[in-house]
Amino acid sequence: MPNFGYHLARAKGAWFRRLYHARLETIVRRPVSTNAALPFEVFSYSGEEMLPEQIASIRSLLRSAGRPQQFTVVSDGTHSERSLELLRHLDPCIRVSAASDWQPQNTPSAAASYLANHPTGKQLAVIMSLPMNGPVLYVDSDVLFFPGARTLPSLLEQNDAPALYLSDCRLSADERLYRDEEEKRNPVNTGVLFLSREIDWSQSIARLLELESEPNFFTNQTMTHLAMIAAGALPLDAAKFVLQLDDQFEFADRYAGPDLVLRHYVNPVRHKFWATLARGGYQ
Repeated sequence: MPNFGYHLARAKGAWFRRLYHARLETIVRRPVSTNAALPFEVFSYSGEEMLPEQIASIRSLLRSAGRPQQFTVVSDGTHSERSLELLRHLDPCIRVSAASDWQPQNTPSAAASYLANHPTGKQLAVIMSLPMNGPVLYVDSDVLFFPGARTLPSLLEQNDAPALYLSDCRLSADERLYRDEEEKRNPVNTGVLFLSREIDWSQSIARLLELESEPNFFTNQTMTHLAMIAAGALPLDAAKFVLQLDDQFEFADRYAGPDLVLRHYVNPVRHKFWATLARGGYQ
């Protein structure tokens, strides 16, 4: 029997995304009112295909958490000039940068090629370049913030770990980089990272250079996992920083609510990003 709730949720999400995309010019001219200031910078890596998600994500951060010192959108190079202008006009804290500006120094040439040319390698290059001037939040464009995000400043104040990471709900990795089963535990997701201090990436680079074939889509996430675990990074509270697929085939968003800090709506549940926004409670 067809799962009508699932198909209705997907249709609702697709409809609202088309509507949102069509109204981007109007949306970016509608400022988000906030009196809260975040004591850190925020970075995100995205492209033209994810423009509606990126704008909705930024607006949800401003509304639910506050205005960061600066929000840098690193473009993968596919944005049109119109899209770059929409991003710049979204809020005074927004800065747009090119991925070519974020290449780590003193990297072996074989690794440098991956970081400069591979779609997810360019994302990793941004992450490897952080932090710069104090703690930073890195967040993917398909992350939606909720009212619980007002607690983000206290999270940094109460934790002295070099980094905090979003726990993945399952292993999504380039398993060629692992040496044993123990290394696969507590998988890191690159969608949300707090970085307070510089991380040593030498082990991850060494594993990359040992590959006998090309990097794949998850090579960057596995390299990040290895670096974070080696550095003593800690997982964010999985009840408030959510990455889950277990409600994929349900009509409702099982996790959306006032106490939630954020949810990373990866591709299988991307429709819930828009269906949740369409409900009107977290726009």
